[in-house]
Amino acid sequence: MKTLQIGMGWFPEQAGGLNRVYYDCVRYLPKADIQIRGLVAGSDQVNQTTQGQIQAFAPLGDPLVSRWQQARRNFKQLTAQEDFSLVVSHFGLYTFPLLDQLREYPVAMHFQGPWALEGHVEGGGALSTRAKWLLEWTTYRQVRQFIVLSEAFRQALHQHYHIPCDRIHIVPPGVDTTRFDTSVSAADARARLGWPSDRPILLAVRRLARRMGLENLIAAIHQVRQQHPDVLLLIAGKGALKAELEQQIQELDLADHVRLLGFVSDDDLALAYRAATLSVVPTVALEGFGLIVIESLANGTPVMGTPVDSIPEILTPFCPDLVFEGTRSEQLAQGIVEALSGQRKLPDAAACQQYVDNNYTWPVIAERIKTVYQLAMDS
Repeated sequence: MKTLQIGMGWFPEQAGGLNRVYYDCVRYLPKADIQIRGLVAGSDQVNQTTQGQIQAFAPLGDPLVSRWQQARRNFKQLTAQEDFSLVVSHFGLYTFPLLDQLREYPVAMHFQGPWALEGHVEGGGALSTRAKWLLEWTTYRQVRQFIVLSEAFRQALHQHYHIPCDRIHIVPPGVDTTRFDTSVSAADARARLGWPSDRPILLAVRRLARRMGLENLIAAIHQVRQQHPDVLLLIAGKGALKAELEQQIQELDLADHVRLLGFVSDDDLALAYRAATLSVVPTVALEGFGLIVIESLANGTPVMGTPVDSIPEILTPFCPDLVFEGTRSEQLAQGIVEALSGQRKLPDAAACQQYVDNNYTWPVIAERIKTVYQLAMDS
């Protein structure tokens, strides 16, 4: 099976869950006998680091029309040089300009979120939201089979884009447990990162965007410190809310309790998971699949998350106590206090790792993806 995969950007050049899933597909699907060539927006380094397997058709900073033109040109060149049995889309924005050229191929799609709805939740206007929805809806008309990360996004794709449920298949992302050194103790990880050794540390790995719920989490820490005055929240990620969150931290006098780490490299992120007492996912809307949830568990660190979309799908079968009662700051504070006080029984490191091994390793996930690809080719 030879596939041409249309992505958004190349991880780690561009961080984010969508790019991470695409990157992992490129790495692990060949082990399931799925050949991959790819097109993404990015720098010349993409071509060099992948030995040409993945081509960057244009820099991310180029005007959209230019990126679309370059995507068309590169797609035409690749398909003239090689025979592909399937085209796989990971992002509608860069698949849309190829629709006329795609008519010759079966198309499958990794639907990793409703782009229009996410933009609306994060403050996008009505016109922008409508334009994104029309682009997505038009693109999805040409897709035969869809892969979604959770039941929540299966329903989103069905209800908001009117895709029949029998063409939507739930396949969660996998995690490569071999890239995490779980022999490193929490104390050693903290020492390597320069983190304090004598404080409970909460870790939130999130893009600094409105729907991620970070404002609620920071407000919760204002309450948590009343009972746990040594608590420390570390937020890893970049985004548009940086200045607003910094102001909130200052106004609540939380400079000694909340720190924004900015971008954290993949290697340091693995150490961060090991070093943390607890990971927190405070999402308020549209969580298709929290890859950070299973990454933290794979490192042996329990995760508490809000009851939003896919989060309870992942956590409730494992340990119901890991799910907050709601998304409000007081509900987050209550859950964190109960966890730090021992009132909530959190799973140990071995149980966290075993849960991931049983459900989210790439050999298992790759075979499930291959089955959907085959359906797209046969339908």
